[in-house]
Amino acid sequence: MNNLIKKIEDKYKKKDIPNLQIGDNIKIQTIIQEGNKERIQTVDGVIISKNKSQLNTTITIRKVLQNIGVERVYLIHSPRIIDITIVKRAKVRRAKLYYLRYRSGKATRLKQKFN
Repeated sequence: MNNLIKKIEDKYKKKDIPNLQIGDNIKIQTIIQEGNKERIQTVDGVIISKNKSQLNTTITIRKVLQNIGVERVYLIHSPRIIDITIVKRAKVRRAKLYYLRYRSGKATRLKQKFN
């Protein structure tokens, strides 16, 4: 039974996804539908959590807009996501970066990883 599910899921999985880690600053290009038109929207932010479950793998992106923190969950194998690029990596020691929700300004900076 598991083999059958794995075969079906492999057909829909994307092969060109980079190795995403917690603390990475990334840019995601998604297709947004407004009425009968479609456009590409670019969102950049920090990955604060990752939920791995085969085809249903999700990442939570956090960014600050006009002093308001915005978080959004993205399904990384979604056909609506065109491209994911890593801007920079951070050195973190946690699996989830939920503590960034309670910090503001320079306190939200993460140490950069150079490798």
